[in-house]
Amino acid sequence: MRILLNTLVELFYPSNCVGCGHPQDSGTLLCQRCKATAPRIQPPFCQRCSRPYEGAIDGEFSCPNCEDRALAFDCVVSVYQAKGVLRDLIHRYKYSGHFHLRRVLLEFLLEAMQDPRIQATRADGLVPVPLHPTRLRERGFNQAEALAEALSKRTRVPVLQCIERRLYTSTQTRFDRVERMRNLRNVFALRKNSDVRGKHLVLLDDVLTTGSTLHECACVLRAAGVESVRAVTVARG
Repeated sequence: MRILLNTLVELFYPSNCVGCGHPQDSGTLLCQRCKATAPRIQPPFCQRCSRPYEGAIDGEFSCPNCEDRALAFDCVVSVYQAKGVLRDLIHRYKYSGHFHLRRVLLEFLLEAMQDPRIQATRADGLVPVPLHPTRLRERGFNQAEALAEALSKRTRVPVLQCIERRLYTSTQTRFDRVERMRNLRNVFALRKNSDVRGKHLVLLDDVLTTGSTLHECACVLRAAGVESVRAVTVARG
């Protein structure tokens, strides 16, 4: 019955690429041509933040952005750069209410979860970056939380809602690294009755830019006794 239903759905509502809109095989949400517009991050790249480097470097290294900062997270894994169609899909999902696009963005997170830096230690929980209640009402949903729930179903790693956003802040998009850090100071806190001591947690967000948001969240988790804090994002800005 399921095969028949899927056949009928495809007959009357054929699959189309969510990027270019061209017809695709059943189950294909993003065509290879559109996916190719987002460059895959290839070595050499920073082991802390996945920032790609155009040059000849042998072995592991940390980029200048990470070397001069005492970051609270162990690493952030992003497999693709936030460019081309992928950047557009993230914006449509996050700001235009195209909630169905989480199915496409999930595939990028699944690739990130396969990275050796994540696979090295079993994750005890996925922690989505929280939104302030005011921002949540404005947007209608927390994009990181929705992605974490979808990822949890595929990986069997539970979602832990252990961080809250106490202060409403201006959007980070126009800020540089220093301004982002200042804007996020004391914004996040551990939720009441959350016991995360000794756990290995993976933070989750849509895009990594400077790492300031993930750093502040990781600071809260470290202070609560978390053993390790890694992070995954759909893409890297």
